[in-house]
Amino acid sequence: MRESSSSLAGLRRRVARIAASGAPSVRQSERWLASGHDRFDAALGGGLAAGRIHEFFAADPLDAASAAAFAALLALRGGGEAPLLWLRTADAGRKAGHFYAPGLAELGGDPNRLLLVETGDAKALLAAANDAVRCAGPAAAVVESHGRLPAFDLTAGRRLALGAREAGTTLFLLRIAAEPVPSVAETRWQVAAAPSRELEARAPGAPAFDLLLLRWRAGPAGARWRLEWNRDDQAFRDPALSGALLPLAPRRALEPRGAAAA
Repeated sequence: MRESSSSLAGLRRRVARIAASGAPSVRQSERWLASGHDRFDAALGGGLAAGRIHEFFAADPLDAASAAAFAALLALRGGGEAPLLWLRTADAGRKAGHFYAPGLAELGGDPNRLLLVETGDAKALLAAANDAVRCAGPAAAVVESHGRLPAFDLTAGRRLALGAREAGTTLFLLRIAAEPVPSVAETRWQVAAAPSRELEARAPGAPAFDLLLLRWRAGPAGARWRLEWNRDDQAFRDPALSGALLPLAPRRALEPRGAAAA
């Protein structure tokens, strides 16, 4: 489903109707958006902080689909039947491809929960994001951008962070073909595709992700994780491959790269 930035008023009404129908939402009082992987969530104090901004960078342009999938699956874990707002520019389809609803359903997600907003340019994208984080009812909002995003400076970031915190909406910034720069994000991640276990008849296995924690405002950075998606449990788990998980040591001193990260 596609919406332009000029139809955000209608989008707000749709989200409000869904919320009013009894679908649970991620409220400000619910502090964490958990992955379902106990050790990963425990290392972060319970999961990703709800009502905050989290950045996901593709390790390589070829990892763009994996970064998008990880953000979508994590977002869909929260909010019950509440909608997931996905914002991107109109030319994003040419750069990264379009959404494939059967693929999302195959991963256990509900395509009907996805509300796609397409804007004309990056400036309109951030304006739509400011409206989206203040909508009542969404499970989360994902803002997809490609390349440098000069309009997303510290002032714009603080405005988004304030709106997300006040509404309790978790905001994921999906950054493709971009380099990390100083921002107000609560966490910053590098996401890459990881090998998955081949199933019977050489069928592809469950999607797996290599994660590197680049920055964490509440603690040390530098931890690496490998998580696999379990569509039946709707949660992330340890991959079938041995030795894949490198957990974060509790209260470990900041590593130089973590301290240097903005």
